[in-house]
Amino acid sequence: MSNTKPSSTKRYMQFVKPYTWQIILTIIIGIFKFAIPLFIPLLIKIVIDDIIGADGLSSDEKLEQLYWWLGGTAILFFIFRPPIEYFRQYYAQLVSNKILYDIRQHLYGHMQRLSLRYYANTRAGEIISRVINDVEQTKNFVMIGLMNLWLDLATILIAIGIMLTMDVSLTIVALLAFPFYAFSVKFFFGRLRDLTRERSQALANVQSYLHERVQGMSIIKSFALEKHEQKLFDETNDAFLDKAIDHTKWNAKAFAVVNTITDIAPLLVIGFAGYQVIQGNLTLGTMVAFIAYIERLYNPLRRLVNSSTTLTQAIASMDRVFELVDEEYEVTDRKGAKDLKVVDGKLEFRDVTFQYNNGGTEVLSDLNFTVKPGETVAFVGMSGGGKSTIVSLIPRFYDVTSGGIYMDDHDLRDVTIHTLRDQIGLVLQDSILFSDSVKSNILMGKPHATDAEVEAAAKAANAHDFIELLPEGYDTKVGERGVKLSGGQKQRIAIARVFLKNPPILILDEATSALDLESESLIQDSLERLAHDRTTLIVAHRLSTITHADQIIVIDHGKLAEKGTHDELMKQQGVYASLFQVQQFV
Repeated sequence: MSNTKPSSTKRYMQFVKPYTWQIILTIIIGIFKFAIPLFIPLLIKIVIDDIIGADGLSSDEKLEQLYWWLGGTAILFFIFRPPIEYFRQYYAQLVSNKILYDIRQHLYGHMQRLSLRYYANTRAGEIISRVINDVEQTKNFVMIGLMNLWLDLATILIAIGIMLTMDVSLTIVALLAFPFYAFSVKFFFGRLRDLTRERSQALANVQSYLHERVQGMSIIKSFALEKHEQKLFDETNDAFLDKAIDHTKWNAKAFAVVNTITDIAPLLVIGFAGYQVIQGNLTLGTMVAFIAYIERLYNPLRRLVNSSTTLTQAIASMDRVFELVDEEYEVTDRKGAKDLKVVDGKLEFRDVTFQYNNGGTEVLSDLNFTVKPGETVAFVGMSGGGKSTIVSLIPRFYDVTSGGIYMDDHDLRDVTIHTLRDQIGLVLQDSILFSDSVKSNILMGKPHATDAEVEAAAKAANAHDFIELLPEGYDTKVGERGVKLSGGQKQRIAIARVFLKNPPILILDEATSALDLESESLIQDSLERLAHDRTTLIVAHRLSTITHADQIIVIDHGKLAEKGTHDELMKQQGVYASLFQVQQFV
């Protein structure tokens, strides 16, 4: 079997399919909208040949005929055309926006299932650019490729049909430029797709750079790096400019050639029609009408050139959207995975080995240990030794390379990810808050909790008092990543949401580091209350905070170096004792 994926346009049509009938209705309404102006050249012919040039009619009769024709045309344009125009625009925008909504909804669901490894290796601005800019660009495929393109083709066919009824030979002359037009479009717009994709990528790089620098503006200012950063931004911006100019040059060539071809056609018609009128083979009204129809014939063609450019950009954006869609899930539910409902809290690592990248350095090697239900276990060791990796494997942010992790004797890979993570509460060193209210951030622990439950969780986390002093209490917006709060306040809100979740297993990853003494004391108190009667795993930098642990596991270069209580390890006078003694003198 071939692994070749269908084209981006075919895949995009899966999102279009539910709206097929709405699109057909929009096209039908659009055909009426574009067909009505096609009556004008015919009216010109009637006025010149059948009214002004009619020898058998008096002046009054000619005026009466003129008024009748103009009155009927006015009714057509002022009564019928406005609602047709309204509904065409309304349905075209409605359908295309619904399709974009569905695509973004699908992408967000997909993004939530991608592994942390993907987010570690991909810039946030790049992802945002695809979900916002590229998806928005694909709207042109719906508006132009699925609607306007067919309307322009219908306009051309209707115009050709009317012209054929007027004069066949003149119609053939009018269509002589068509083959040259088709060849030039095919020649120029194949290359344009590649140039458009390169331009879109360069723009995404600018957006990614800006996203990172806006988040880190305090670092730029604190190191007085403004001039240096301006130089780096200029380089990224220059790269985009180069790609944009390459795209513009090729686009300009395409327009120069194609528009020249479409401009030649009216000259051919004027020359041939003028000759026919002089020879007496054609009426003046037919010649004038034909020249008017040429404009209506080649204006859609010019629009098709513009459409080709825009469609090329839309398809290049589609390619980028589906590149994101094609990112594979590293951590997924196995077939037949079962829900994990009631958990005692036993955890076991059996011969666990882990690498972040295939063939890369082993971060953990043959790790074996058991955590009993309700035990507090601390992981200590030098920075980069693998402590945080251990606790990242338990919620399956990553999967082990070999060996297995077991919860109540269930291999974590045999249970559903959602129910596994429901059993775990995480408090990290840098707890992320979203730019919403304090209450909304706490509710992440249990989205449908009552206000009383939220307040009880905040009190347990020693957060209620400071929240009450905020300008709008629990409804105060915390700013992006909680920027309006101190580190200690952010941490207490993070602890409150774990209290609200009330999980049987608790993971604390350096939860009290980098805090002032008062905040650390409050947080330590709330963490001890939180850890009561739960299986608790602590990654600790300051060893004085974990002397109470039931078990301390020393990790050295990804391997288990020592294991025991604080007193037992101090007696061994090994790695732990050395680390502890060094910290006492700091």
